[in-house]
Amino acid sequence: MKFYITTPLYYINAEPHIGHTYTTIAADTLARFYRMLGYDVFFLTGTDEHGQKISEAAKKQGITPEQLADKNSKTYKNLWDDLNISYTRFIRTSEEVHKEVVKKVFSRLLEKGDLYKGEYSGYYCVHCESYFIPEDENNPLCPDCKRMMSKISEPSYFFRISKYAGALQKHIENSNLIKPDFRKNEILNLIKTGLRDISTTRKNVEWGIPSPTPEKYTIYVWFDALLNYLSGIGYLHNDEIFSRYWPADVQLIGKDIIRFHDIIWPSILLALDLPIPDKIFAHGWWVIGQDKISKSKGNVVSPQKLIGEYGLDAFRFFLLREIPFGSDGEYSDKAFKKRYNSDLVNDLGNLVNRTVNLVETKLSGTIKSATSESKLLQMTRNIYKTYEEKLREISFSEALEEIWKLVSLLNRFLDERAPWRESCNNINHILYNVVCGIKDTALLLAPFIPSTSVKIWKILGMQDNPLEKRFTAVGEKLPDVLKTTKREILFPRKK
Repeated sequence: MKFYITTPLYYINAEPHIGHTYTTIAADTLARFYRMLGYDVFFLTGTDEHGQKISEAAKKQGITPEQLADKNSKTYKNLWDDLNISYTRFIRTSEEVHKEVVKKVFSRLLEKGDLYKGEYSGYYCVHCESYFIPEDENNPLCPDCKRMMSKISEPSYFFRISKYAGALQKHIENSNLIKPDFRKNEILNLIKTGLRDISTTRKNVEWGIPSPTPEKYTIYVWFDALLNYLSGIGYLHNDEIFSRYWPADVQLIGKDIIRFHDIIWPSILLALDLPIPDKIFAHGWWVIGQDKISKSKGNVVSPQKLIGEYGLDAFRFFLLREIPFGSDGEYSDKAFKKRYNSDLVNDLGNLVNRTVNLVETKLSGTIKSATSESKLLQMTRNIYKTYEEKLREISFSEALEEIWKLVSLLNRFLDERAPWRESCNNINHILYNVVCGIKDTALLLAPFIPSTSVKIWKILGMQDNPLEKRFTAVGEKLPDVLKTTKREILFPRKK
């Protein structure tokens, strides 16, 4: 079984913020989840480095586009490494292998008649690198970013997307391609209003991939960037890898780029006679007040700052726990602190700390094999079943809710059995069952907060690595003799 997952390629005109990390952490969680199910996982991420906006940003900084691309791409890669992102491949659109694939695809579509030469006359938003029809030509504002658009008129090669509108509509209607479900009608309505053939080249933009045409016009940045999902796994240069992983199983994107991914991208695949991905999931935005978090609005939330204050796993946890994936969510420092102290400090951290403390004080740090409480074991297995269903549905917050049912169950079990009482005579049995449950909790948390999962595992005295385990280990018995190690505070309380 294989699982191919992608993030969008991040545009390197500016440094990453919480919105970029949201998509990548979500993809990483799914990649880790499927590995623990035993799948052969390929996880692709990377940077989109061409286009007019990059060229202009580089000029402002007094450097070349190549230098800007190298610098900012490295920033993304370093941050993903700092965030413990388990990607298989980090692709850059400036790589030679990607450029060659883009040119070959362009040539194929030319030969097929799906690319043709014409004249583009209309409006272009440099910030969004997108063509739009303005509502008011006297004040041509971009409908997405509200910046002034430029009117351009130039010869261009067009992709005959209109040819594939019927096939695309039928595919969307009869598949689960577009998620969440409420996005499906949005895209179908766009298709039904009529798809206009799209310009795929720019005459006066130097920073990009030259088209394999006599004029050598630069290939439109979005046409170029979308093809990374193919070039990144060997299309037209490594058939073995490509045939192993294509089509993509899950492609995660932000809702602001659904038009490119839900219409243009599958249309290109139809033109290339390639299978369409199984699922393209558009998540919502993080907002402050009513405004999307973005550099242009000056309300950027720094991942590095939050990680420095709360820790990496707390940051990962908050992003996926706070709101349903697919909906918009309002960020605030207050909400972050509340979620941290409530879920991670009070519930999880306290459970681990007081349990191991009891093992130390009541059992000299050693737990011996005991019988499992059948009701507790059955409830754990039921929780795991729902947890797996929710993650397969890409419902991160609901999967975490299931884990917290287990955390609450274990805390309640400990309170009811009260092994700290002098009259308690089955302490080993009680603590064996709680530690068994904590071990299962650590396994379920491994895709979300891997470093904490490893810490819990070590504190319990387990000798292997939870990140290398399978979910079949949920409900398994503990070793015959388990000696806990030195306790540590997993999540220090924040005032």
